[in-house]
Amino acid sequence: MTTTDHRSPSRGATVLLLPLLIGALVALALGVYGRAHTPTGFAVGVAGFSSALPMKVWLTTGSFVLAIVQVVSALSMWGRLGVTIPPSVHRWSGRLAFALSIPVAFHCLYALGFQYDVARVLVHSFLGCFFYGVFTAKMLALPKRDAPGWTLPVLGGLTFAALVGLWLTSSFWFFTAVGLKV
Repeated sequence: MTTTDHRSPSRGATVLLLPLLIGALVALALGVYGRAHTPTGFAVGVAGFSSALPMKVWLTTGSFVLAIVQVVSALSMWGRLGVTIPPSVHRWSGRLAFALSIPVAFHCLYALGFQYDVARVLVHSFLGCFFYGVFTAKMLALPKRDAPGWTLPVLGGLTFAALVGLWLTSSFWFFTAVGLKV
């Protein structure tokens, strides 16, 4: 005897509506706040760094490196590597990557706001909002057992792509324009 999955294809996609909606609202709220808030022009808590920009660059680079660990460990968890990496590596690298991103996002929103005068900075601002929106959607979709099988790889891939874009439009730009400054 075979068992039949009685879930309708639309049921699986329906469970994603709320996580995707909340993620979109997070991205929108960050963008609106960043645009409506009058930037202060100064940062808080740059201990150990010469200024806010190097702090943001190095913390973003740390998040970027941990995001690579996320991709490798996710591939391992999905059986794509032939090597087993403990799931705890995936969980903790994600937690640390997210924790490193918080002071950067705080500084960007509080001190600089959503900027659009320079194309690189506009793309960076959009990617920052998108990153937190898609990350929120991924975290909310994570416990949904009825979600389609593509959910976590797609949302995780979008989160990774957004972080790569953030790194390219900030840290990589800084390293090539200014140099390796702490």
